[in-house]
Amino acid sequence: MFENLIYEVVDGICRITLNRPQVYNALSPALISEITAAVTTAGNDNRVRVVVLTGAGDKAFCSGADLKEGFSPISAEKGQLNLGESLRNGYNPMIKAMRDLAKPIVGRVNGVAAGAGCSLALACDIVICADETYFSQLFVNIGLMPDAGSTFFLPRLIGSQRAFELCSTGKRVYGPEAAQLGLVSRSVPADKLDSAVDEIVAYYATAPTQAIGAMKKVLNQSLYSDLDHQLEQEAENQDKLGRSTDFPEGVEAFLLKRKANFLGL
Repeated sequence: MFENLIYEVVDGICRITLNRPQVYNALSPALISEITAAVTTAGNDNRVRVVVLTGAGDKAFCSGADLKEGFSPISAEKGQLNLGESLRNGYNPMIKAMRDLAKPIVGRVNGVAAGAGCSLALACDIVICADETYFSQLFVNIGLMPDAGSTFFLPRLIGSQRAFELCSTGKRVYGPEAAQLGLVSRSVPADKLDSAVDEIVAYYATAPTQAIGAMKKVLNQSLYSDLDHQLEQEAENQDKLGRSTDFPEGVEAFLLKRKANFLGL
């Protein structure tokens, strides 16, 4: 089904693995299109309760745009590049698909996350990285500004001054500092990465999926709405969740002091 990534679903967990390790999982137009399609597929698959996004190999999560595919200096000199259209047709739909997905996305950052690869990590709902990995907004090194959502996510995660510093210097931020800044949820030693990811993913695979999806949607909206709008969104979505099968199951489990068996329905 996919040529540039691995898509697999087991026990409610969808794993999407960028599979171009020979180029540090750089984002080619084909890979960008496949990530968008894979996320959309996961959204439409009732078996999927949570998505894990990671990169193949142990060197990189994603090194950013593949500059060897469609970004030659000659074409740039001749004014033949239209980077805006590249974003509108490729990167932007990919990031929107991730944020619109009504299921949690856990980023397993196993190596460098640079440029648009950093943006890809920031678009996840939870990011767990290895201590040895680093994040970098290295766009400035080729005379560009951050894109693929980084200018939206960064200030909200770490504040405007730190966001400007990282964007304008291309500074490398390694795992422990990234966690301290709030850039990621957790940073762990490389040999603990899989167990840390598996722990949080196992939780989401048995959580009330509709409620998690509603939380993601309404929290996203809170970034640019007012209190009145948020209160109404809470009321509307809570009404829908009250009609789910997970709600009475959760109430019964609470009253009987047992673990709830959420089906995500």
